Amino acid sequence: MKERIFPSDGPPPVGPYSPGIKANGFIFLSGQIPLDPASGQLFEGSIEDQVHLIMKNISLLLETGGSSLEKVVKTTIFLADLANFQAVNGAYGGYFADVPPARSTVQAAALPMGVDVEIEVIALE
Repeated sequence: MKERIFPSDGPPPVGPYSPGIKANGFIFLSGQIPLDPASGQLFEGSIEDQVHLIMKNISLLLETGGSSLEKVVKTTIFLADLANFQAVNGAYGGYFADVPPARSTVQAAALPMGVDVEIEVIALE
């Protein structure tokens, strides 16, 4: 059994998918890009600011599903340019101070809407 997670005050998906799914004690979030939750428009700031907005949106999705950043067990970060790895690490690292989740980081040939960064997570419910 699965349940869709879709916060009313979060950014809308940019395609035919669910922003998040609850299933068997886990929450699976689709990759999040830097979309402003109020306008649904793409945010075009520094890579660090993009990561902060993405993490804010991830936190909102997790809270809507009854979870939190503290329960994240795995993340995957997709970068348009691996040269941004250190800057992304600096912004991302502050969200997981105690026991950081397992993580993969990959450079992608292209990301949705031409963004610089996309992050997906798996968390415990």
